[in-house]
Amino acid sequence: MTVTHEDGNGRSPAYQRVLLKLSGEALMGDLSYGTDPDRVQAIAGEIAAVHRKGVEVAIVVGGGNIYRGLAEAAKGMDRATGDYMGMLATVLNALALQDALEKAEVQTRVQSAITISEVAEPYIRRRAMRHLEKGRVVIFAAGTGNPFFTTDTAAALRAAELHAEIILMAKNRVEGVYSADPRVDPNAEFIPEISHKDALTRGLQVMDSTAFALCMDNNLPIVVFNMADGRNIDKIVSGERVGTLVRT
Repeated sequence: MTVTHEDGNGRSPAYQRVLLKLSGEALMGDLSYGTDPDRVQAIAGEIAAVHRKGVEVAIVVGGGNIYRGLAEAAKGMDRATGDYMGMLATVLNALALQDALEKAEVQTRVQSAITISEVAEPYIRRRAMRHLEKGRVVIFAAGTGNPFFTTDTAAALRAAELHAEIILMAKNRVEGVYSADPRVDPNAEFIPEISHKDALTRGLQVMDSTAFALCMDNNLPIVVFNMADGRNIDKIVSGERVGTLVRT
């Protein structure tokens, strides 16, 4: 069973089990595509710090940083084939993150939704929960294992299956949810808190609609935050308000 540790201010973590949705772009750093080793190491350090507080951490990784480099080759391909390529990209990211976490002395397991037994365990819900209870970080690769479903949907699905208390939705250099894309519209307003229903009605791009509906149906809160600030995961787990809170 995971032991909860207090932080330097004598506070216990606000959450016992969290699911971190980490986009492939978050691992890219300043590169056009691919994986920045320094960025991966920095993210692993942030996760390790939270893990040392006794928080059970599950992670769903995307593959956009690698698939971006394959996008030209994927043009004209069957959609399912392209999606399977994207799943394999998430496996590469999961292995890179696992290596960085283990160098930070955090026991880590990778579970893949597609069979790739030489490098990852198959996804088995009860085994994943047992790993978390034993204090291991679990990284989920290959999305749901099905084409036409995004890694956002995988994050919502795994969070519901594992009884995570909250989804931490890491964004690349975006502070949270806005009324419009702040990189395009300078008048976009930051939204500190919103309900699932309102976000869906307003068409705000928190995550894809299938994933979002799954979160709403299962009363799963989401915190959308900027991954570029290395303190944010720790702040959220400590109960501080960071980014945008989406809840029923």
